[in-house]
Amino acid sequence: MAEGAPVAREEGPSLFGQLRRMARTSGAVTGIAARVAGERLFGLRGDRSVHAEELKAILGGLKGPLMKVAQFLSTIPDALPDEYAAELSQLQANAPAMGWPFVNRRMQAELGSDWQAKFASFGREAAAAASLGQVHRATLPDGTAVACKLQYPDMASVVAADLRQLKLAMAVYRRMDNAIQQEDIYEELATRLREELDYAREAAQMRLYRLMLAGEPEVHVPAPVAGYCTTRLLTMTWLEGRPLMQRIREDPPQEERNRLALNLFKAWYVPLYRYGVIHGDPHMGNYQARADGGLNLLDFGCIRVFPARFIRGVIDLYEAIRDKDADKAHHAYTVWGFKDLTREKLAVLNLWAEFLYEPLLEDRARRIQESDDPQFGRRVALEVHKGLKRIGGVKPPREFVLMDRAAIGLGSVFLRLKAELNWHRLFNELIADFDTATVDARQAAALAEAGVPAAG
Repeated sequence: MAEGAPVAREEGPSLFGQLRRMARTSGAVTGIAARVAGERLFGLRGDRSVHAEELKAILGGLKGPLMKVAQFLSTIPDALPDEYAAELSQLQANAPAMGWPFVNRRMQAELGSDWQAKFASFGREAAAAASLGQVHRATLPDGTAVACKLQYPDMASVVAADLRQLKLAMAVYRRMDNAIQQEDIYEELATRLREELDYAREAAQMRLYRLMLAGEPEVHVPAPVAGYCTTRLLTMTWLEGRPLMQRIREDPPQEERNRLALNLFKAWYVPLYRYGVIHGDPHMGNYQARADGGLNLLDFGCIRVFPARFIRGVIDLYEAIRDKDADKAHHAYTVWGFKDLTREKLAVLNLWAEFLYEPLLEDRARRIQESDDPQFGRRVALEVHKGLKRIGGVKPPREFVLMDRAAIGLGSVFLRLKAELNWHRLFNELIADFDTATVDARQAAALAEAGVPAAG
């Protein structure tokens, strides 16, 4: 945070706050857990689609991380049953916004009783909703248009309670199905969610992305405003743009589709392969199409920093799939943190790797997926799932979670865009001069300049 910036008191989880949240959500999780246990005890086969509909109905009206985690897990193959994934993927951040009394109290707590004097104007109605807060449009005294993201009340308690529920839900699924051992998935999600509570960290991560993408003129990142940011208030420059999904529905020409996809590719993969940093939330709401054809990248609460050797492992696996080199693939998975890899496990994991890397193997312009089957990816995931069950399951390392999430999430956006790019050439140009020592040094310098604190 910049010197002289206001600092509000820390808001830790409270026992009563956690109890209130658990009272609202525990029926969804524990009720399903009890029925699943009963079905297993008496040898019955329950209707998981009914359970999933009940869970979605309860979570859909809630603000906060449980809904966000549900969306997150719905895109990770085998983190949840298919029935759960199908229902939870439909959740939207549509809970009603907090009213003006909350806004006024929050702004007073963060910027002082005279907070309104610090703005030329401040919109009383929320301009957008987020999982942990809501956004208001405002204007600074010098005329700069800004977005003020205010964290909802008692979110530390909400996160603590929701993580308890998530752990229970994942344990239930583990008893239902042993293909994916989820302990590290939970730990990764828990760490990232706790970090997202700290808006001062998000401001630093926003500065980091501005540094990393400074050489990409068509990718735009808002700037945090010094003196207007605290742990629960993030004020940033307002970027003009329309939701990317809205622009896709308007059926833009192929040239614009390709341009948006190219900018999205750069927004994600320039930071990853040059700095070892990934944006961990490839949600459609985090992208905006600009009138000039550029792209706005938003929401920097969920960021993952990797050592360069891990990124080298990503490249090694690509080369292993390209060259059909089983020994190199084994080495790459080991670098990632997979343990006890037999040849049989390796063959099953490579089914998924071949699906993800396939667009990078051909030196020509093409769509990200050329199969006309919209369920193609899920069928591959199902085949992998069956293979993992047969061999006793696998435990994905923490570092793998956001990488896989990004690949699937971005692939989904590229599919919707119907973009036709030479993915092979884009990727190989990006990794051509990759050097672990150089990337580690570049990463350390950028993190220090942006003031990003160490990971939790």
